[in-house]
Amino acid sequence: MPGTANNDVRDLASFGYKQELDRSLGSFSSFAAGFSYISILTGVFQMFYLGYAAGGPAFFWTWPLVFVGQFTVALCFAELAASYPLSGGVYQWSKKVGSPLVGWLTGWVYLACSILTLASVALALQNTLPQISSSFQWFGDGTAAVDQAKNAVLLGCTLIVMTTVINAVGVRLMARINNVGVCAELAGVVLLIVLLALRARRGPEILLDVQGRGEGAPGGYFGPFLAAAVMASYVLYGFDTAGTLAEETADPRRRAPKAILTALAAAGLAGGLLIASGLTAVVNPADPALGQVSGGLPYIVKTVLGPWLGTLFLIEVVFAVTVCALAVHAGTVRLIFAMARDNSLPFAEALARVTGETRTPIAPAVVTGLFAAAILLANVNAPRIIETLCSVALVWANLAYLMVTLPLLIVRLRAWPDRFGASDDGDSSTPDKRFSLGRLALPVNIAAVLWGVGVIVNMSWPRAQVYGDDPVGRYAAVLATAVLLGVGALYFLSVGRLRAGVLPEHAAEIPVETELDFSGSASGMIGQLAPGESS
Repeated sequence: MPGTANNDVRDLASFGYKQELDRSLGSFSSFAAGFSYISILTGVFQMFYLGYAAGGPAFFWTWPLVFVGQFTVALCFAELAASYPLSGGVYQWSKKVGSPLVGWLTGWVYLACSILTLASVALALQNTLPQISSSFQWFGDGTAAVDQAKNAVLLGCTLIVMTTVINAVGVRLMARINNVGVCAELAGVVLLIVLLALRARRGPEILLDVQGRGEGAPGGYFGPFLAAAVMASYVLYGFDTAGTLAEETADPRRRAPKAILTALAAAGLAGGLLIASGLTAVVNPADPALGQVSGGLPYIVKTVLGPWLGTLFLIEVVFAVTVCALAVHAGTVRLIFAMARDNSLPFAEALARVTGETRTPIAPAVVTGLFAAAILLANVNAPRIIETLCSVALVWANLAYLMVTLPLLIVRLRAWPDRFGASDDGDSSTPDKRFSLGRLALPVNIAAVLWGVGVIVNMSWPRAQVYGDDPVGRYAAVLATAVLLGVGALYFLSVGRLRAGVLPEHAAEIPVETELDFSGSASGMIGQLAPGESS
C-alpha cells in the first residue's frame, strides 16, 4: 500500500535516517524472523542432551521457568519496538532509553553474541547429520570428542558459507526461504509431538524424575536444576529479531511488537510440548546416550519412531538449522548496518553501504560469515566447543537484553507515578493504538531486570557440566565477558564517541531530534508522544 509505505518512510526520517533497505516484509515474515531465530527444532535438538545430563527428565521444568522470564523481557521489547521501529533492535533501544555509551556497549555485546550464536547454531549440524548417515562423519568414527569437534567445525563452516551467499543476495530471497522453513518447522513440530505422544511409554510422572541428581548435596536438586537451565536459556532468545528487521517491515510499529511476542509464545508452547512428549516416549530413561552429544533428542526420535521415520524428521531438523542460521546471520547484518550507519564501527562507510540492485548491505554479510567461521576454526580442537560457545553466547545475549531493560526501568522510575504507567484503567490505547503494557509496565520491567541478572549469573557460573574441568576454561564466560566489555568501553571512550553521528549519505534530509517525552497523561507507554513523532 503506497500510503503505508510513505508513512513508514516519513516515520523513519523523523529519526534522522532515510529509507534505504527493501521494505518488503509483511506480518508473517516478521514473525518468521523471530521464530526461526529461536528455532526449537535447532536448539532443543542441539541442547537436549545437556539439560538431560545435568537434571535428568525433571529438567523439563526449566523450560516453563525460562519462558516466563524471557517473556517479561519480550514485553518490554514490544513496547520499545512500537516506539523505535529501527534496524539494530536492542542497539537502538538502549541508545534511546540509556546513553550513547550504553547504546554502544549494547550493540557491541550483541554483535559479538550474534556472531558467536551463528557459529554455535552452525555446530548443530553435528547433532543431526552423522545420525542421518555416518558418511557425514568425516573425522574418525565419531566416538572421540576431538573428532566430533573437528567434524562439527567442518559442517558448520559449510553452512556459514551458504548463509553468507543468501544474505548477500537480498532480504526477499532470505524471507522466502525463511517463510517456507518456518511453515515446515511448525508442521513438523506438531506432527512430531503427536507421533511421540502416541508412542508414550509412561505418564507425566517421568517429568518429576531427578534420577538421584543432587542427592547428598547441600542444595539438593537446586544445583542440577540451575545447570540444566542452560538448555532452555540457549533456545529462548533471539525473539527481538523482528524489531531488528523493522526498517524492512511494512507498518513496523504495529507488526514488530506482535511478531516479537507471538514468535516467543509459539516457540515456548511448541518447545515445551516437544520436550514433554519426547520424555514420555523415551525407551529407557537411564540410557546414558540421552545425556551425550551424540544422542539426546535425535536419539529418542530414531529409537522411538524407527530408523526410516526418525531419519525423515532429522532431515527436517537439518533444514530448520539452516533456516535458523540464516535468520541469525540476517539479524547480525542489520545490527552491523545500524551501528555503521551511526559511524560507530571501524570502516563504517563500507559496512553501511547498501547496493542499488538488492538494497542489501553486502559487506556486513561477508564480515559476519568470516568472523563466525574464524571462531569455529580457532576452536577446531576444543572437545567442549559446542557447550562453551553456546553458553557464552547466551550470557552475552542476556547481558545485551539487560542493558536495554535496566535503562528502561530507570526511565520508568524517574517518571513514576505521576506520568508513567499511572493510568487507573490500564488502557493501552494511544493516538496510533500502539502496543503498551499500561499499568503492568513497571512490575513487568522490574521482573525483566531481575530475570536478566539471574540468567547472566547462572549461565556464567563455572560449572564443570558446561565448561569442563579445566580451571581456566570453567571461567570462559566470565573472562570473555570482561574482555569484551573492556575492549568495547575503551574503543568508545577513546575513538567511538568522537566519530559517532549519522553518516551524511544515510541521513534524512530533515532529521528530527528524538527525545523521550513524558508530556501527556501516560498509559504505560514511553510518553504520550513517542520519540520521533510530531504533534
